[in-house]
Amino acid sequence: MKTLINICLAGLLLTGAGSCKKYTDLDIENPNRKDESNFWKTGEDALQGINAVYGNFYRNGSPGSRWTPFYFDIRSDDGYSTSPWNELRSVGALNITQYSFEVNYDTWWHHYRGVYRSNQVISNVPSIAMDENLKKRYVAEAKFLRAVYYYNLVTIWGNIPLILEPSLPADKPAQSSPEQVWTQIEKDLAEAATDLPATYTGEEIGRATKGAAYALLGRAHLQQKEYQQAADALEWLISGEGQSLYDLMPNYADNFMHTTENNKESVFEIQFKMRAENSGEDGPTSNVGTSRSPFFAPPGHGFNDANMRRWVVAEFLKEETAAGGRDPRLAVTALYDSTDERGPDFTQVYGGSFTSKNYNEDITKRVWYRKYLNDYFRLNEFEVFNGPINFRLIRFADVLLMYAEALNGLGQTGDAYQYVDRVRVRAGLRPLSVAMPGMTQAQFLKQLEHERIMELTGESLRWNDLARWGYFDDNNKLAELKARDPEFENFELGRNKYMPIPQTEIDINPNLVQNQGW
Repeated sequence: MKTLINICLAGLLLTGAGSCKKYTDLDIENPNRKDESNFWKTGEDALQGINAVYGNFYRNGSPGSRWTPFYFDIRSDDGYSTSPWNELRSVGALNITQYSFEVNYDTWWHHYRGVYRSNQVISNVPSIAMDENLKKRYVAEAKFLRAVYYYNLVTIWGNIPLILEPSLPADKPAQSSPEQVWTQIEKDLAEAATDLPATYTGEEIGRATKGAAYALLGRAHLQQKEYQQAADALEWLISGEGQSLYDLMPNYADNFMHTTENNKESVFEIQFKMRAENSGEDGPTSNVGTSRSPFFAPPGHGFNDANMRRWVVAEFLKEETAAGGRDPRLAVTALYDSTDERGPDFTQVYGGSFTSKNYNEDITKRVWYRKYLNDYFRLNEFEVFNGPINFRLIRFADVLLMYAEALNGLGQTGDAYQYVDRVRVRAGLRPLSVAMPGMTQAQFLKQLEHERIMELTGESLRWNDLARWGYFDDNNKLAELKARDPEFENFELGRNKYMPIPQTEIDINPNLVQNQGW
């Protein structure tokens, strides 16, 4: 599907070829201009409509692109920002004061742009005379994608407008409760799973599948601690009809490179493709790459806006592999002075040794997120702002760990071990059932926190993990975060669990109320 998102709609309309001459007293309407009055008529219109929803992913504030990792990784206890841009740094520091600055606003409206485009498909495609199977599939894809956007919106802002029809300029939607949004996410995903295919072939690969819908449904239920419903949804991929479609890749690093995309561990990937810079917006030549990596790369090779906390490295080093070595996931996850365990002289940083970079003493203690960096084939992230690495929104390893958490939540701790074992054994560690048998339900959940750090750090899951485990609602747990990340001294219970809604939105919509404490 690398070419799929190259064709997309700009908001409501798709501008066709043709021109007209404008005079002072005469404005001749272009008969070739596409708008809502003459679009949504054919199967080709439906295809372009659903492609436009995927096409929204390359925007800076959309899932998997430039800004969302700052909300889910850098804002968490495993990350922080050293950006010279004060407003961006304030997201991770939990002390934002400019609610409408570019990052907060772009993330809000680029997500709602995805919702809007999804709503267009869901509302308009059913009335088109076209192949019925394709019609059902396109609508199901749109429901899945709408759920992706709403999942982020409800976990970042909590109290948000729930918009289910194409918006009009005069609309001023009120907010819905998080519970209402979760209910709609579950409804969209359950309906999508019914009509989505299990697999695709050729250039259709990368579209939403039945497995993706069930996995995201399981994630949504788990986030609400609805353990039975989460287990039921995730089971489809693990022991149900989809079990033959998914497995762990032997090489962990294959999950974060553009040369091994859409593999058997991938449940859903956001497709990115490197194109020339400044190649337009919402058209066949649009820049459809991700601009994440320049902001996450170390100085000299990127803007150095995002950093990983050193305690994450220490967490990896708590345990050896069965052969007595270091967990191989560390070198994939973290770029620091000893990414190569032989030390700075051997650790490669964009083609040179860590030592050769002449970093000062302070920076030698620093760690950068390595996942999704282009350092394995580029010497500099400043070269272009459109990396080709697909963002793995859902991996099968995460499905296994979520399923184990759901079973443990149901009191089936003994049955949950085997799914953690699969993840650990891939990394060369001893099975948990051998290393730590007989844990209680509480002990197993605490161990899962460790397992998810080792497997999933840097994949925009940490913030919601912490929220699900109650760290944002309990002073004792909050104290643990403060011990790992001093920025959590700025965290206030009842306020920082959600971000402030952009003030510009509140200024133009009297039906919006700012989140508590902001």
